[in-house]
Amino acid sequence: MFELKESKKIKLLDVDAQIYKHSKFNTQHIHLDADNDEKVFMVAFRTIPEDSTGVAHILEHTSLCGSKKYPVRDPFFMMIRRSLNSFMNAFTSSDWTAYPFATQNNKDFNNLLDVYVDSAFFPRLDPLDFSQEGHRLEIDDENKLEIKGVVFNEMKGAMSSPTDQLWHGMSKYLFEETTYHHNSGGDPEKIIDLTHADLVAFHQKHYHPSNATFFTFGNVSIEEVHNHLEENVFQKFTPASEQLTIKPAKIFSEPVQASGTYQPLPGDESNHHVVISWLLGDSHDPLNLLEKYFLSNILLDNSASPLRKALELSKLGKSLPHSSELSPATKKLFLWLA
Repeated sequence: MFELKESKKIKLLDVDAQIYKHSKFNTQHIHLDADNDEKVFMVAFRTIPEDSTGVAHILEHTSLCGSKKYPVRDPFFMMIRRSLNSFMNAFTSSDWTAYPFATQNNKDFNNLLDVYVDSAFFPRLDPLDFSQEGHRLEIDDENKLEIKGVVFNEMKGAMSSPTDQLWHGMSKYLFEETTYHHNSGGDPEKIIDLTHADLVAFHQKHYHPSNATFFTFGNVSIEEVHNHLEENVFQKFTPASEQLTIKPAKIFSEPVQASGTYQPLPGDESNHHVVISWLLGDSHDPLNLLEKYFLSNILLDNSASPLRKALELSKLGKSLPHSSELSPATKKLFLWLA
């Protein structure tokens, strides 16, 4: 069962932060107790792709296409239409996958909790769902074979942006020995290499209570949540034999230069890009990360920012886009520039 390990009142946010740990699995549950009508739950897994097939991203989509307790088509989208939720979604990042929801109704919270927990830990992962969400071959109107798939099409659109291509191109050289070397969302050229067996194996390895973290917020009954997790998750697993971790990226002993190509947008064919990055400390340190975001904004946020102004007046290239025009990936790119 879960045991309370630490509790701290955060006056600025008016919450009581509580950290629980499972006695058998060492799984953490972080609860932010607050006098708030919203009731929030999230389960997150450390997902560590070893290639750019988009296995973590496709698994996120496929897990929501039916589970052991709810073997129906797309229970996730059915609940979006039928529940009183104020938020439902799922996210895949470079090294984690999360499934959050929020509602203001107690009965709805319990219903969504049951659907989310069963979808995450006991999905059907049907081969047909994999073909729909991942990749498949279809015959088009001209009687030619074409590749389709929800994630495949999504990543084709995402990777058409030069900024995203630059970011992943740079990461490939910066993080040669870690999972960040790969495109966790999936490279369209590599997605087609993923098999259904790979998907199932990735789920069995990563979607385990020993590799999970639970989060709740608001006026939530902690005892009811713990009892639900104990009965529907922990009693059906045994602790994992290995702990999934990510080693720090290697530190370069001297500057490294690399070059590559990107697929330009129409009218952008004659442009070239230069990207420079520096090591700025451990990204797991929240204070260090906040400082670097602050530094990036000071240096590059607008035309009056010193580094941006110097670059724009240098005539070394075209003006940088305004920060309000930047996509999240672009902002991340300029964070590295700072």
